[in-house]
Amino acid sequence: MASSSAAADDESFSRYDFPPGFVFGSATSAYQVEGAADEDGRTPSIWDTFAHAGYVHGATGDVACDGYHKYKEDVQLMVETGLDAYRFSISWGPVNPKGIQPHVTLYNFDLPQDLEDEYGGWVSRKIVKDFTAYAEVCFREFGDRVQYWATINEPNVFAIGGYDQGIAPPMRCSPPFGFRNCSNGNSTSEPYLAVHNILLSHASAAKLYRKNFQTKQQGFIGINVYTFGTLPLTNATEDVVAAKRSNDFLLGW
Repeated sequence: MASSSAAADDESFSRYDFPPGFVFGSATSAYQVEGAADEDGRTPSIWDTFAHAGYVHGATGDVACDGYHKYKEDVQLMVETGLDAYRFSISWGPVNPKGIQPHVTLYNFDLPQDLEDEYGGWVSRKIVKDFTAYAEVCFREFGDRVQYWATINEPNVFAIGGYDQGIAPPMRCSPPFGFRNCSNGNSTSEPYLAVHNILLSHASAAKLYRKNFQTKQQGFIGINVYTFGTLPLTNATEDVVAAKRSNDFLLGW
């Protein structure tokens, strides 16, 4: 059987044990921290719909950590903590002329509800064109201040939670896989279809950035994938194969 590697208990580790250039930072997503749910032209996402339907025990992101108003205090806390970088996500929606700043994620699970209603969101190939158009606006508006772009955050987690288990928006799944009583979706095919369209969207946005913006803005672009180290419990062939299979299901797809 496979076993996740445990963190070392040795408290003598410090940042100087890491290689030069290793970046220590923190990360958030827009809906988890911003609040200001109906300010400055913001429109609902699938997470607003999910939370307001009561699926997270009455909690919503309407106020959250109030990061939209407290960003200066948050940045000061990061400075005091000694962080090198801050990765946050932009809330996909109508253009808001008010500002922001560095390691930027373009999509962190908060798809505009209008796109979900119009054509099914990530299960439709139409999403590629819309995501690329959204990414282009961000590159154009913020690229003079942002050098590090992540197109999409944790597509594997998003696909499993939203299209296999149905425990996160857009809550699509089918028996016997779904953790909820799913009324629509297909757990056998839709997680793979969603990730396929996510990867196409990532490729399209990355190609656009490299072609039209990178030379002038001197930035970098990639994608964030959720992972942890999975090692064989023993050197037995069965354990080695199990660890590889676990990594393939988490990362390989």
